[in-house]
Amino acid sequence: MRHNLFWKLTLTFFALLVGFLLAVDFFAERALREDYANTAFAQLAAIAHIAQARPPHLAAIPPANPEEISALQEWTSEMAASGARVTIITPEGLVLADSQSDPRTMENHASRPEIRDALAKGEGQSTRHSVTINRDLLYYAVKQNVGADSPVVLRFAIPLATIQDFLGSFRRSLWLASLIILLLAGAASLLVSLGLSARIERLEEFSRRVAEGDFRPLPGDGSGAALEKLGASLNQTAARLDQTIRTLTEERNLSSAILGSMVEGVAVVNGAERLVFANHSFAEILELHALPKSGSALVEVVRQTEMIEAVRKVLAGEPRVESEIVTGTLRQHFFAATVASVRAGETSGAVVVLHDITELRKLERVRRDFVANVSHEFRTPLTAIQGFAETLLAGAMNDPQHRERFLEIIVEHSRRLARLTEDLLMLSKMDADRLELEIRRVSVAQLIESCIETSRHRASEKEIAISVKPFNGLPDVAGDRRRLAEVLQNLLDNATQYTLARGQIAVSAEARDAEVIFTVADTGIGIPTADQPRIFERFYRVDAARSRELGGTGLGLSIAKHIVEVHGGRIWVESEIGRGSRFHFSVPIFDAERVARATPSGGTSRSTGRASA
Repeated sequence: MRHNLFWKLTLTFFALLVGFLLAVDFFAERALREDYANTAFAQLAAIAHIAQARPPHLAAIPPANPEEISALQEWTSEMAASGARVTIITPEGLVLADSQSDPRTMENHASRPEIRDALAKGEGQSTRHSVTINRDLLYYAVKQNVGADSPVVLRFAIPLATIQDFLGSFRRSLWLASLIILLLAGAASLLVSLGLSARIERLEEFSRRVAEGDFRPLPGDGSGAALEKLGASLNQTAARLDQTIRTLTEERNLSSAILGSMVEGVAVVNGAERLVFANHSFAEILELHALPKSGSALVEVVRQTEMIEAVRKVLAGEPRVESEIVTGTLRQHFFAATVASVRAGETSGAVVVLHDITELRKLERVRRDFVANVSHEFRTPLTAIQGFAETLLAGAMNDPQHRERFLEIIVEHSRRLARLTEDLLMLSKMDADRLELEIRRVSVAQLIESCIETSRHRASEKEIAISVKPFNGLPDVAGDRRRLAEVLQNLLDNATQYTLARGQIAVSAEARDAEVIFTVADTGIGIPTADQPRIFERFYRVDAARSRELGGTGLGLSIAKHIVEVHGGRIWVESEIGRGSRFHFSVPIFDAERVARATPSGGTSRSTGRASA
């Protein structure tokens, strides 16, 4: 760039200088030529004036005798002593005498412009080429009466060679001076161009650095020239630009960090229904494999018709639209989609925010199911108690046989109400974080053996075999023995209830990392895959009719889940229809130091709510 600018400046200067010198040469030559011509014509006019004062004497035109011809020749020779060529011409164009040529060899001059002007106006002049002597001449002619009846034309001429020689000398001097001026001016322009191009190159380099994000100031050269002032102005501009970019970058990074860390899915759509921005939560909610690229069409990314329609309504002019979308099939997730209009200058678009309301919908469903199930669970025994009590009051208590059977039914249903009430109170305590635990060292072997002994009698009635896998060497766990027994006993009771006659139940335990995992496996009817995530919900039953027939309240697994979680463990199920189920729950291994830290005064550690050992 530097050399390119340097040569442009240098060649431009040289072109201007050469053009100026050519113009000077042209106009100077023209002026000198005109001045010389005017001087020459003035000189010829003076010679003509002298000739008119001493005209030749002619008796007749043309002269007839040799003496007159000789006299004319002498007169032209005398006049030619002034340096001019002298010619005498008749009005008919006949040359009578000439100081340089034989008049007999000269052609007729009647058509010469100076002759015509002299005859018509008394004098004439012209500049042209002489055919007779083959030279360029300046001609001046006057009409003169020489004593005859007809006048003659006296013509005087001087060659142009003199002015050509003068102009050549002048041109040589002019070009010599021009060459000297050209060299001096070229050297000056070279230095100026080099300095100017170097400064401009520095400005260009500075602009390139600024474009690349390097805002270091441009150092001054101390010249105080206009380019240095321009550099100072560019430094101020770059500093302000740097500050503005830093501020915008910080704001952008902050906004990106906030939007990227949001649990809610956020996306921005322009007026052409193309994505401008989307965070990772948006991609995860819509189950996209990767974050959609900016500029992607909304209909290519989003498959939810409700969301697309909401965006189109906002782009059509509505300020805010709310809708609800559902994703997934087996495990559905619910999201509240809020689409709001956004405008920045002449650009319009829409902001989409997706709020996860799956838990809210789940809680609403659980609340509805809970109310319905509690009402149903209470209505059945209460209806039975009320019906048989009314029957007894109506006279059946006087019948000993029916009275005893009706009273047994009333007692059975009252016990069922008591169990249901107790379970509900237990869940209420757990929800209120008021469940007290006595965290102690619990032997895994003793816990399993005690629960199995309780279940063997009922299992033997259905000829179900209960086996225990060896668990010697297992570490003790930290927990409330009575509560853990409730969990294991509930799983064994469920396995016994839902396993067909002559089935099998296997109980095992294994240490894994910092916990012991208990497993109760059966060969029962199994649990459908769609129901497995919900079996730990309150009152949820896979087979409601059979569960009520067997006397279950539908709260056992829910209570077991709460107890395990309060201990710091977890519970889950693996099942397949027709091939049985495997229930697992984990309990932390007993750590004496940990229990000691949790014990306020030594001895037994007591905790409430969701605290764990």
